[in-house]
Amino acid sequence: MAEVLSVQLRETRGKRNAKRIRRSGQLPAVLYGHGKDSLSLLLSTEELGAAIRHGAKLVELNGKGIKENALIRDLQWDAFGHDVLHVDFMRVDASERLVMDITVDLRGEAPGTKEGGVIEHLIHQVQIETPAGSIPEKLHININALQIGASITAGQIEDLPGDAKLLTDADQVIVQCVEPVAELEEDGDVSTSEIEPEVIGRKASDEEEKS
Repeated sequence: MAEVLSVQLRETRGKRNAKRIRRSGQLPAVLYGHGKDSLSLLLSTEELGAAIRHGAKLVELNGKGIKENALIRDLQWDAFGHDVLHVDFMRVDASERLVMDITVDLRGEAPGTKEGGVIEHLIHQVQIETPAGSIPEKLHININALQIGASITAGQIEDLPGDAKLLTDADQVIVQCVEPVAELEEDGDVSTSEIEPEVIGRKASDEEEKS
C-alpha cells in the first residue's frame, strides 16, 4: 500500500522562498510525467522523512485538486547528506510496469562463519520489472544455511513478488561464504636490515682486494 503524502500547490519560486519554506517544516517538490503539466508542490518534511525511512518508493499525493500516484524519482540532499532540500515525483499508474533497482538485505547467521568463514555481500541491489503498485521496499536473502564455499545467487531470492520479473542475471552471486585470507607468518618475513649489512660487507671486501 502506497504511503499517503499531503501536498498543496506552491505559488512562490526562488532560493529565498525555498529556504523560508524549509524553515517552516515543508519542502518544495515538483510532479511531472504522463504527458500532463508539471506541478510545483509543497509537502511536509516530516511526512516525507517517514516515507523514506519506511523505504517507500510509490506514494499517493493527496491535496486540494490533487490525487496522484507517484514515484519518488529523485531526492536532492544538503551537502552533508542529512536533510532533503527538494523532491521530484513522477506520475505513475499503479498497474504500469516499471524497471527498478531494489536493495537486497541479508537475514540470519551463516553457519560457515562459526567455522571461520567470512561473509562477502557482493551485490547490494538487483534490478526487477514490476507493476508500480507492487514495488517491494527491499528484498531479502536468508543465509542460515550458508556454509564455507557456498554462495547464493540472484535467482535464489525467495521474496520476489509473483508479478515481478528479475532482470539481473539469475546466476549473479549476491552473497558467499569464503575461507579467510591467510596472513603471512612473521617467521616468513625477511627484513631488509638482515640483508643489507651482508651485501655492503661483500662490496667493501671486493674493493679492498682491488686496492
